[in-house]
Amino acid sequence: MKGSKIGSVFSLSCPRCRVGSLFVHKAAYSKGLAEMHQTCPNCGLNFQREPGFYYGAAYVSYGLTVALWVSWFVAHFLLDLWGVISFTMRENAVWFVASGIVLLLALMPLIYRISRSIWLHMFV
Repeated sequence: MKGSKIGSVFSLSCPRCRVGSLFVHKAAYSKGLAEMHQTCPNCGLNFQREPGFYYGAAYVSYGLTVALWVSWFVAHFLLDLWGVISFTMRENAVWFVASGIVLLLALMPLIYRISRSIWLHMFV
């Protein structure tokens, strides 16, 4: 056993042994983004609990996406408050939405993987 439960969630490792990797490819931005091992390479824990098990991870992904948008809104508000960005009201809204969408698209592979890891860790 190594690391904490939270550490194993974000390092995308097995919830039981916290050593084996959940995903076949370590890099989130590689071609096989969604490829998961059937079982843990270290302890043999079955990652495919039942058919459709990971559909629930969509709810976790939704929560992470909402948290990302809320934190982006707070950051945007603080940048505007401190005078780092200064646009008109309309330009400000367009910049917020456009930059938020770019941020979300850039982080989507990580959100996908982390939501699956959180979902699996909740049940093991």
